[in-house]
Amino acid sequence: MNDTTHHTNRPADSHNHSHSHSHSHSHGDDPGDTLRTTPGTTPDILLFDMFGVIARHQSDAGRARLVAAAGVPEAPFWEAYWGLRQPYDRGDVIGSGYWRQVADALGTGFKPERIARLIEADIASWSGVDDTMVTLIGELAASGRRIALLSNIPEELAVHYEERHAWLKHFQVRAFSCRIGHAKPEPGAYRWCLDALGTEAGRVLFVDDREENVRAAEAGGLRGHLFTTPAALREALRKEPRLSA
Repeated sequence: MNDTTHHTNRPADSHNHSHSHSHSHSHGDDPGDTLRTTPGTTPDILLFDMFGVIARHQSDAGRARLVAAAGVPEAPFWEAYWGLRQPYDRGDVIGSGYWRQVADALGTGFKPERIARLIEADIASWSGVDDTMVTLIGELAASGRRIALLSNIPEELAVHYEERHAWLKHFQVRAFSCRIGHAKPEPGAYRWCLDALGTEAGRVLFVDDREENVRAAEAGGLRGHLFTTPAALREALRKEPRLSA
């Protein structure tokens, strides 16, 4: 396939951080170091989550900066932040609209200047990447492996990454929730990727750090790997001759 973003034009601001960005990341008892197999197919395409796999979750400092920018107590802030996040990630609302909804949920109001600071702090809080995983992505692309990306991400953050990270070009399909109108774990997110890749579900191995996203992918027929560490992922890929770098 061509290197294409397959971006549907959506209202600019969708950060589906319900993705790897949700505050609860229960991985259960499964260490995630083994591939969950479906008989009869051999995966030859890798579909990656971004946050919690290639990019990092919010740091403590990034989270603190966001709360300070909002000027409200921490616990209700995060309840509103995550409770309203899915439509923002999906592109149903833009950044300014999302933060006005957060303010409403908190029983307050944010002036445009504060909203601009919140958007900036939000982007900064999600801007860290794992260089070890970036290296692996480069190796996979160089070896000719087909790789794709499925990320719950709002438009402002998507633009931030596109402007700063050339490694995004390694992905043949970049499915950003804000532009495809679906956010994990919604089934439509996985179907959109399969359509864009022009492939059947059994040929795709989906890598995500959230159990609910992996299970949703598996329910749609994809293979799943619950991400824990780059080393564990490399070891799992070594057992798949059509996927190892």
